[in-house]
Amino acid sequence: MGNFALLICALGLGVLFARQRWMPDHTGPVLNAWVLRIALPALVLVEIPRIDFDPSLAFAAVGPWIVMLGAIALIVPLGRALGWSRRRIGCVLLTAGLGNTSFMGLPMILALRGETAMGTAVIADQLGSFLALSTLGILVAATCSGQTIRASQIARRVLLFPPFIALCVAFVVALFSPGWPAAVVTVLDRLADTLTPVALFAVGYALRLRDVPRFRTPIGVALAWKLALAPLVVLLLARVFQPGSEVAAVALLQCAMAPMITAGILASDSGLEPPLSTAIVGSGIALSLLTVPLWALAV
Repeated sequence: MGNFALLICALGLGVLFARQRWMPDHTGPVLNAWVLRIALPALVLVEIPRIDFDPSLAFAAVGPWIVMLGAIALIVPLGRALGWSRRRIGCVLLTAGLGNTSFMGLPMILALRGETAMGTAVIADQLGSFLALSTLGILVAATCSGQTIRASQIARRVLLFPPFIALCVAFVVALFSPGWPAAVVTVLDRLADTLTPVALFAVGYALRLRDVPRFRTPIGVALAWKLALAPLVVLLLARVFQPGSEVAAVALLQCAMAPMITAGILASDSGLEPPLSTAIVGSGIALSLLTVPLWALAV
């Protein structure tokens, strides 16, 4: 309960500070840089060597890919039937198909499932959401905006992403050594502890809802898939494949998270209706504070 209270408090403080303009204009990028370049890599480095690796962990990694591929299968024909432009389809695809499994997912799983679930949550985030964003996400953005993208650009983005570098290092440590020295663990734990308050403060600071009313239909489609249908599909697949209660729970919760902030930024940077992408991400974050805990009751 304390972790969930911290989550709500940090999110609320971010909203408050943004509305009162108590921080500089460049605060958002600075907070994001801390999470992506320091706190998240530290969490990856310290949690991965603690995992007892099992083939069932593959289910957690595959879950976000199921969400993205399902979004493509559903939203492309539905968008065409509704007469949406290619740019609108791309915007909804990116925001409905990719979940906020780091900034929102890791803090919420810590609050709902505890410390023991964090290693599995990192697997879902890095091998699932991040790789899906860096491959399918970039391809969707390029295709729907009329751009071209080279395979080398995708590879470079993946290989130079700090949390992915940390993931590779952590796997080496987990496979070929007894783990980090105690002093290193202490440092990594303290840095990783900053992820929840800083990430949720950053989410609250960036939260925008003013454009929601004029985009009711695409927002409804995006969130119906991301917050309801996609986790239902993952839950049913978990019942079929039975990866284990902990892996199934973490996979479900990660797949039930709000739309990914980075996917919204990618959509905006690609010219895929920036106001719509911001509205979907903002409304999804707000609504997920209710839906994710409800999904936690299903496992």
